[in-house]
Amino acid sequence: MPSFAVSRIQSERGFVAKVRYKPILLGETWRLALQALKANKVRTMLTTLGVVIGSACIVLVVTVALTGKRYVMSQIEGVGANLVYGELVPSAVERPADEITPGDLEAIKYAVPHVVETAGTSDNPMTMVVNGAEHSISLVGVTQGFDRIRRLILLRGRYFDDDDLAAQSKVCVLTEAIASNLFHAENPVGKKVRVGELHFTVIGVFKERVTTFGQSEITSESILVPFSIIKNYTGTEYFKTFYVQADRPEDVLGVTAAVGEILQSRHRPGAQYLVQNLSGILETARTISVALTVLLILVAFIALTISGIGIMNIMLVTVIERTHEIGIRKAIGASSDTIRHQFLMEALLISGVGALLGIAIAVSIPAAINYSVSYIPVAGDLHVPISWMSVALSFVVSCSTGLVFGYLPANRAARLQPTESLRHE
Repeated sequence: MPSFAVSRIQSERGFVAKVRYKPILLGETWRLALQALKANKVRTMLTTLGVVIGSACIVLVVTVALTGKRYVMSQIEGVGANLVYGELVPSAVERPADEITPGDLEAIKYAVPHVVETAGTSDNPMTMVVNGAEHSISLVGVTQGFDRIRRLILLRGRYFDDDDLAAQSKVCVLTEAIASNLFHAENPVGKKVRVGELHFTVIGVFKERVTTFGQSEITSESILVPFSIIKNYTGTEYFKTFYVQADRPEDVLGVTAAVGEILQSRHRPGAQYLVQNLSGILETARTISVALTVLLILVAFIALTISGIGIMNIMLVTVIERTHEIGIRKAIGASSDTIRHQFLMEALLISGVGALLGIAIAVSIPAAINYSVSYIPVAGDLHVPISWMSVALSFVVSCSTGLVFGYLPANRAARLQPTESLRHE
């Protein structure tokens, strides 16, 4: 064989070898994947829509769960921070010595570690006279510190000071509802009201930070007066309910147990006291929030799985439609890895773009709500949080879904034989 013929064959073989073993170029793969997706725009958009919905669901589900959790926690904690409360359990044989006294609160405050505040209350149904008209109200005798423990919000005037309590001053603080109903637009501070046989000067108007709907001693028709005044109505100085505020949330359980022990040690063995805290309710709320979050995330994952199956189905159809194209590319030297990577790139583009669009939609919804709420005064400090962890999770899971479900079609395309592919019509 002529030498020039041998060299030509060697050069052609070398050329083919170079083509076959040419390293995969990401730029070229990216360009071919984009061209393939642009060729079927409607199909690509519909496939991407499933990923958009799934990725948006993940972010919105976590956002809703966080918002719900934050709202529930704020409602519970709004009743009182690190709160321990208790009362005497009614029994068949009640004795005055069993009642909770100011001395018990003093002992609790100074003997129990991590206690920062104590307060006691005694509520009694009474009749109030304003401008000659009688109104049924709940007269609540309170001690100093009650406003801080229950986190009351003073709308007008002031709360009781030490002089009011020590001098048994005839002053009172009204709920917002009573002040509105009885005095309308008029400022009630400084006005006189009569409760029973005593006349009181209104020194303030308040509201609860979180409405308890009458489940505590405070109702919409309550009037607060210094606890020492209650003796003029009942003849006794006993607390129906007492409150203890712990220093930190982690101290609440220890303070609860210690308060129960103090009360038992200061009263007869037969007396029973119900001492509780909000930790159980808070823990229940957290558990429900976590369970709800997991459930909703599972629903979002199901949506992504369905979209992944859609990607796989569309890619399988695409492989069949492009069998002839794949045969031509393999015939001119494209390797199986190049074909596989091209189809994986197409699946990644569909899932990645869908994830970005879904995340953008999901993030814009809370942002729009927060912007709108800032112009609504009655909404207060309501804020819808955005979890950036869920954003990252959504993007990673969505892209992974595209790659996982796109591998089978990509692998099938890579394993097609050139001779068989070229004969396909």
